[in-house]
Amino acid sequence: MTNVHESEQLPVGRVLPVVVLDDAQLAEPLADALVKGGATAIEVTLRTAAGLDAIAALAARDDLTVGAGTVLTVEQAEQAIGAGARFVVTPGFAPAVVRACREAGVPVVPGAATATEIQMALDAGLNVVKFFPAQQLGGAAMIKALAAPFRNVRFIPTGGITAEVIADYLALPAVLAVGASWMVAADLIAGEQWDEITSRTRAALAAAGGAA
Repeated sequence: MTNVHESEQLPVGRVLPVVVLDDAQLAEPLADALVKGGATAIEVTLRTAAGLDAIAALAARDDLTVGAGTVLTVEQAEQAIGAGARFVVTPGFAPAVVRACREAGVPVVPGAATATEIQMALDAGLNVVKFFPAQQLGGAAMIKALAAPFRNVRFIPTGGITAEVIADYLALPAVLAVGASWMVAADLIAGEQWDEITSRTRAALAAAGGAA
């Protein structure tokens, strides 16, 4: 296992679109729309049966880094990595999943909502956690409070974040990136509204100071 900090390995940019796909055939046009808007990475969740196929479809791209989200089990982690996922995100702290990803040499970002869970991540050799669900847990103010004792931890807040509050999160030095889904909302994908997705992605990056 490597001791390199996860933040140095995670090519997620500053805004990470979090996607739920019901049809893997829409993965490519969705990716095209995101890249056109300036995105450099995408988290495809395993909340649907199409997730793994979508990851596989995007894995060969050199203009967008694809990761797997909502990974709950070691089996899912292995399947996602086998499909080409470059990073793995879990909603909570799952020691077995973290261990499997570390052994495979794939960056993993476990969910952490409390100081105890952050310490568990540190004990596992990680310094990047997903703060989820961010807005419901107290938003940017909560991350600022948690970051005070955990000075070397970086956060990727996800959950309920909108264009109106993204800048509040990205203003915090402890925030590595923000995971968001408003630019890739299910109705936009289902309606194949690629121009709107591109527009929202551009707006998100503008709110982030233009850094993908």
